[in-house]
Amino acid sequence: MKFDTVVLGAGMVGVSVAVHLQQRGLSVALVDRKAPGSETSFGNAGLIQREGVYPYAFPRDARTLLRYARNRSLDVRYHVDAMPRLLPFLYRYWHYSRADRHAAIARSYSTLIEHCVDEHRALIEASGAHALLREGGWLKVFRSAHKQDAEVRNAQRWNAEYGVAFEALDAAQLRRAEPSLSHALLGALRYTDADSVSDPNALVMAYARYFEQRGGRIFIGDATTLEPHWSVETDAGRIDAPSAVISLGPWSDTVSARFGYRLPLAVKRGYHMHYAAIDGAQLNQPVLDTEIGYMITPMARGIRLTTGAELAACDAPATPVQLDAVEPIARDTFPLGARLDERPWLGRRPCTPDMMPIIGPAKRHKDLWFAFGHAHHGLTLGPVTGRLLAEMMTGAPTIADPHPFRSDRF
Repeated sequence: MKFDTVVLGAGMVGVSVAVHLQQRGLSVALVDRKAPGSETSFGNAGLIQREGVYPYAFPRDARTLLRYARNRSLDVRYHVDAMPRLLPFLYRYWHYSRADRHAAIARSYSTLIEHCVDEHRALIEASGAHALLREGGWLKVFRSAHKQDAEVRNAQRWNAEYGVAFEALDAAQLRRAEPSLSHALLGALRYTDADSVSDPNALVMAYARYFEQRGGRIFIGDATTLEPHWSVETDAGRIDAPSAVISLGPWSDTVSARFGYRLPLAVKRGYHMHYAAIDGAQLNQPVLDTEIGYMITPMARGIRLTTGAELAACDAPATPVQLDAVEPIARDTFPLGARLDERPWLGRRPCTPDMMPIIGPAKRHKDLWFAFGHAHHGLTLGPVTGRLLAEMMTGAPTIADPHPFRSDRF
């Protein structure tokens, strides 16, 4: 079986890469060990974050660092036995998070973020996935005036720098927008240009079906069998292609390391659980409880509660202590009923220390390409990443300058 290119990884990023390459006339094989959207893309909060021009930075103030060091914070936890391996990465993450460096990163990162909604809507239109899309933004809610004032100042700065649209809601306006939320909340910020989806996994699958309808092929296979120039083993036999794309999310470094690339990739793990809503309660949009560090989102299966970050080895056993800790608070914030899942879902966000994805060619191997490291914004940036990489691979003008995302920048 011969194709023009093989894409390894069928999450949001990999599927988007495959679709965009196919739209440019290439025959594409998409290979993963599971069905499309079954790993990291399955369990996120469903946000397409047009406001996300500043990627999530590492805290630099001593008070916050001390709070996290105690390992009792609700929004960040860590595995002690993972720290020796993670400390070099965390130091580099801290380094890049200094205010001036973070601002420089945002100038590059925003060139992708500014296209995220339009590129998703284009694929949603092509794939017929309109029923999954929820327009109108999402909310950050606040418990203290101090936190609300600080977040409003941030939003004003982002608006001035990058045109991020928002509206501030006082307590009465928040109650009108979300009557079922706790009246103890003081107000909210709504990022009005963002979109969200009711089922991230279903969205990936819709894009994958569109890919197949156009003649693309999806295979179950083992990415670790990739060999130059280029072939990979699948359940239907070995596939050959002149080019290959590694888009395996948190497992991308496992395959890239086989070819001598030591790329600084770590994971922020996270958990989710679905709940029934009780007493006729309704949630109209995703809501982030900013000072606690969890999100509740209306999904097809129920109300999805997603946690903050857990720093641990990628495939370490699940330890959903954050979910258990924030669940009582979430129940006070919104009338959650019974748990609907047999066990908490565990996902892994692939992160680089400078908070930006790796998109572009592997420097020492002809026709090997990378598309991974999107951290919290894999769903957000999947389609624009797919377009950018497809344009690079086919020699077309690019939607954004790819230089900041090159693999040899570290």
